[in-house]
Amino acid sequence: MAHANTFDDIRLSSSDIEIRKITTADLKFALKAGYADFSARPTFGVFLILIYPLSALLFTLFLLGGDLPYLAFPVVAGFTLLGPVVSLALFELSRRREAGLDLTWRGAFEFVHYPTFAGMLTLSLVMAVLYVGWLFMAEFLYFGLFGANPPASLAEFGERLIGTRPGIALMLYGNALGLIFAFVALAISVAAFPLLLDKPVSVLTAVGTSIRAVASNLYVMLLWGLIVAVLLTAGAAVLLVGLAAVLPILGHATWHLYRRLIVA
Repeated sequence: MAHANTFDDIRLSSSDIEIRKITTADLKFALKAGYADFSARPTFGVFLILIYPLSALLFTLFLLGGDLPYLAFPVVAGFTLLGPVVSLALFELSRRREAGLDLTWRGAFEFVHYPTFAGMLTLSLVMAVLYVGWLFMAEFLYFGLFGANPPASLAEFGERLIGTRPGIALMLYGNALGLIFAFVALAISVAAFPLLLDKPVSVLTAVGTSIRAVASNLYVMLLWGLIVAVLLTAGAAVLLVGLAAVLPILGHATWHLYRRLIVA
């Protein structure tokens, strides 16, 4: 609890937090360090994140069975917006490994005792609202292009998607819309969740600092977003099972990226 007790002594403002300029070498370092953290405690990471792809898979099957195939991809893709929320315990494990502390399950959830935990919950709610907003916009876009006439089967949806002009437009506009949501999620959360875990800040300061960090390193952070998207796509390619390894590695890597972005 010593780490949490220091939070009672001072409250940092955004002006107290200095942003570093990073390069692609920092991204490479973060990924290597994330893999090292995952290797040090692989069982925990796999067990924790296994809930994530399993939930996505079950929800997708439910949608397909409920004649809602047009929402299958948005549901799975949108789950990545909740990745930082799921990764809080991974951030704490990486922090503890840095400090030479034990890597126990109990220690991984020590952050629930921090005074900044309310901020973590608030930001988690914001990410959940962002996810729901993405699903709403995906459905709105589909019905805007095809009208209020949902496909009767997955095969019919595939024919609409590939064989019609509205289908091509859905893929183009849908991916563009998804990129906007993904960038917003990256900007407000990539440094905010680790910062709330690491320093005595409010949720507004954490989000503001995260946005400043992304804006100060725009091209490098866009590359980071692309790397995350490619790795998540590869992990999801095999019935989402690969996400059980990809997500914890990315979670740990995000902590180390935060360390590169924010001056200690």
